[in-house]
Amino acid sequence: MKRNLIIVAGLILASCATHKDEKPIVITSESPEINEETAIYIEEEVPAERPVYNPTETILTDLIHTKLEVNFDWKKSQMNGVATITAKQHFYASDELILDAKGMIINQVAMNKALLDFTYEGDVLTIRLGREYKRDEEYTVIIDYVARPEEREEGGSAAISSDKGLYFINPTGEEPNKMPQIWTQGETESSSVWFPTIDSPNAKTTQEIFITVNEKYTTLSNGKLMSSKKITEGKRVDHWKQTLPHAPYLFMMGIGEFKVIKDSYTRADGTKMDVNYYVEKEWEGNARSIFGETPKMIAFFSELTGVEFVWDKYHQIVVRDYVSGAMENTGAVIFGDYVYKNDRELLDGNDQSTIAHELFHHWFGDLVTCESWSNLPLNESFANYSQYLWDEFRYGVDEADLNAEGEADGYFQSSEMQGYHNLIWFDFDDKEQMFDGHSYNKGGRILHMLRNYLGDDAFFAGMKSYLEKNKFKPAEFHQLRLAFEAVSGEDLNWFFNQWFLASGHPILSYHQEIDEANQMLNITVEQKQDLELSPIFKLPLEIAIFDTEGKHLHKVVVDELMEEISLPYSGELKGFIYDNQQMMLGKKRERKSKEMYVFQYYNGERFTARRDGLMKGANDRSEKGQQMILDALNDPFWGIRKEAIGKVTKLKDQKRTEGIAKLKNIADNDPKSSVRSAALAKLGKLLEAEEMEPIYVSSVAQDSSYAVVTTALSSLGKDNPEKAMELAGPLEKEKSSSMISGIGQLYAGFGGPEKFEFFEDAFNGTVLQGFDKLGLMSSFTYFISRQEGEIVDKSLPIYEKLSGGGGMYMQMFLPQNLDYIVKGISENISDLEVELAEYEENNDVAYADQTRKKIATFNSTLVSFQKMIDGLEEEE
Repeated sequence: MKRNLIIVAGLILASCATHKDEKPIVITSESPEINEETAIYIEEEVPAERPVYNPTETILTDLIHTKLEVNFDWKKSQMNGVATITAKQHFYASDELILDAKGMIINQVAMNKALLDFTYEGDVLTIRLGREYKRDEEYTVIIDYVARPEEREEGGSAAISSDKGLYFINPTGEEPNKMPQIWTQGETESSSVWFPTIDSPNAKTTQEIFITVNEKYTTLSNGKLMSSKKITEGKRVDHWKQTLPHAPYLFMMGIGEFKVIKDSYTRADGTKMDVNYYVEKEWEGNARSIFGETPKMIAFFSELTGVEFVWDKYHQIVVRDYVSGAMENTGAVIFGDYVYKNDRELLDGNDQSTIAHELFHHWFGDLVTCESWSNLPLNESFANYSQYLWDEFRYGVDEADLNAEGEADGYFQSSEMQGYHNLIWFDFDDKEQMFDGHSYNKGGRILHMLRNYLGDDAFFAGMKSYLEKNKFKPAEFHQLRLAFEAVSGEDLNWFFNQWFLASGHPILSYHQEIDEANQMLNITVEQKQDLELSPIFKLPLEIAIFDTEGKHLHKVVVDELMEEISLPYSGELKGFIYDNQQMMLGKKRERKSKEMYVFQYYNGERFTARRDGLMKGANDRSEKGQQMILDALNDPFWGIRKEAIGKVTKLKDQKRTEGIAKLKNIADNDPKSSVRSAALAKLGKLLEAEEMEPIYVSSVAQDSSYAVVTTALSSLGKDNPEKAMELAGPLEKEKSSSMISGIGQLYAGFGGPEKFEFFEDAFNGTVLQGFDKLGLMSSFTYFISRQEGEIVDKSLPIYEKLSGGGGMYMQMFLPQNLDYIVKGISENISDLEVELAEYEENNDVAYADQTRKKIATFNSTLVSFQKMIDGLEEEE
């Protein structure tokens, strides 16, 4: 321990007090002439060891080409493979090749038809090459192996729930309504479960793969389909080849009875590229509605980046029981089944943000790859920001800003739960921790701030420079900074240091005083963030001033804990907006008059400013404030209209009558289904049940949106559950996952034992997808908690089926649902035991016997559920 001390003798303190600019005197114990009687020692902990640092993987060997020849044992969920790997030493000569190979059986390794010695321990295959090879010498080894993903101890993360790498879904066809299929998931380092490789993001290799399958199956992999040849009766070999290098975690296979819907993209030079969609047969008619914007996206991103899409093709496939949301495998992107939506469901929301995200990875992630997982934001931040770019282009800046606010909130919430860390995070405990709200959400918002600071031309030119200089290579974040510096001519270390190499975000407190005599707006800005967690930020901001002469923009820089800014105005100061572009990632505290917030709604440029004006100006009960709410109900942007619906209760007298009339019109005619749904729900709180029932009935019968229908049923169920369930009955067979989930919510609260069959059919069918399945599980759990013993007992097989699959979130939340059921059963047993004691005391033999049987049934069911919970805990 090293001791530092501060001199605090009264004479010295008095001297310091007379000079405001002087700082406290801090000297160390080695300083001369210390008066020990007038000194206070402060202990400072000296590190006892070096901090954790996760380096980029050292490159010993350069992969050049990987050829795989594979076939499958579906019954054993195993893959037989031959990997032919061409490589060379990166710099230093060596006589061995070290590969990652997880959970395999290695049958033999050969070179030039001669067997090679090897050792295989701890998922690492070390091959002795027979002699030393220099860096200018290529060599090829052939590895015969068996991949056994089901025998691997499973890991994963919040973003990717499993690391088995190779997945056999319903391989023996035991589940009649689930198509048998095989697919892979390589990120982060799971490709080495199904082929030996250097499983690191800074490795790059070209590839080809020969897949032997039954003729009924369709295959998908990276690159082009070079050939498809029948080899024996009922068997075929598909040969896929990619001649451009990419990281091993991007290798992909998909096998199943998929239907292929063909589309195309025309490059700038006029050549056509295949863009196909692989879906199950029953979704063949919806594929273009789901994925049809893809060619436009490719054209948009190619033009925006200035770098044409370089890969052979761009296919997308939808699989069952996927362990993540989607994955950017080069030219062969995988999606979970949540993207399956019919045309009515697509009215309520699409997955274009995810489609854009995975596509943009083909520039940021596939073309240029983060060299280490610490640098993951180079992949994910850009992919996240692509969602904003596409929304801005396709739907307008208001839509982009609204969704971006949701992304920022995702970062704030995840950080509060999981903690803050640097964006480029070198001291993580596990690489899987990188897949969080920092790498994705925060990173996307940081790029938006950089774009606003540099301007569009410089920002996109910097992106282009980064991509062109680093294409087909791994990169670290310094290379991104250097690209933007080269274009802009500015040293950007200040920006990257505070946003990439530090944690947290600014918390700004604004206070203003209006100096009418001098026509000045005097602003004090304080940075309130925890300085042990975050730096003092340098924040270039734009402040808008509105006065008699119009709108004036002032560029300021906040870079001190307390910043004082004075801005002039002319005549009447009508309003002002801090961060006029609404681009800063952070929290802000500000106070304005209600009248100024009303003015801000009408005059703000961005969605967030206008929304804040509406939400806070709605408290102005004046004529202007009341009219603002009515005007907002007719706002051009649906996000404002939806917010305004929540403020109708602020209206008084005639204004409220006008507001209710507008709500009725919105509920029937608004082009956005979520706005119609919100209007319907708000009307239910403002009008009597008798008046609302025909409105609900009309919405169920006539509205094209399942979301609106669900809202109508749910709202009607609170007042007239019998009528709501009567209307829901004919909708049970709709080919709509969201509709089934909505009906499940209604039945959960009001349905009796007769509705058990609905839940059973829904879980056994093929309509229920993605998050709707998770929602229906929660509804089913609540439904079961309200039922008697026999129905509870019948629910066990459904939970057992859910425990065996259903995707990452299903597995995440299933234990909570089971715990809820067990708690409910235990409470029922306790209540029955009290009843039994009363019956026995009164010698009521018949009722006592019936109660004992009920208790026995509940106890048996309780044991079964507890075994299931114990089994899930053991798997974890």
